[in-house]
Amino acid sequence: MKKISTNVSRTIQTKLVLPPDTNHLDTIFGGKVLAYIDEIAAIAAMKHSRKVVVTASIDEVNFLSAAKVGDILTLEGVVISTGNTSMEVYVKVECEQLETGVKSLTTTSFLTMVAIDSDGKPVPVPGIIPETDHEEELYQQAKERRKRWLHVNKGMK
Repeated sequence: MKKISTNVSRTIQTKLVLPPDTNHLDTIFGGKVLAYIDEIAAIAAMKHSRKVVVTASIDEVNFLSAAKVGDILTLEGVVISTGNTSMEVYVKVECEQLETGVKSLTTTSFLTMVAIDSDGKPVPVPGIIPETDHEEELYQQAKERRKRWLHVNKGMK
């Protein structure tokens, strides 16, 4: 199957942190951030594969800093590597403080999405052509992440 640019899958969403999204410290619930991450990863994977996708795993999530009520979140998702039917999606979340304009990285994550057909069976997906130095680095590291994932999950079966 042919390879396509990461730019095909690149997806950006902006969200406003509202009071119902937060805990008693006025910072956004981690579960809310995870829901946003899962959604943008699915959209990026669907754009890449042009198929319906399912989340196979949330492989890594790093909460680096908190976002508060009134902050603006920008999520960016991109398919960073592929298997036969699976896609590894990298998602980063940045926070912008409205009054100061100061931006900070709040979360990074890797998810594995699988493309499926109308019967729910996995289907092949195109390969990847990284477009930036950071994407190339993540692409090169993908085999090591996959090896680590397989090692960790081998004992779970």
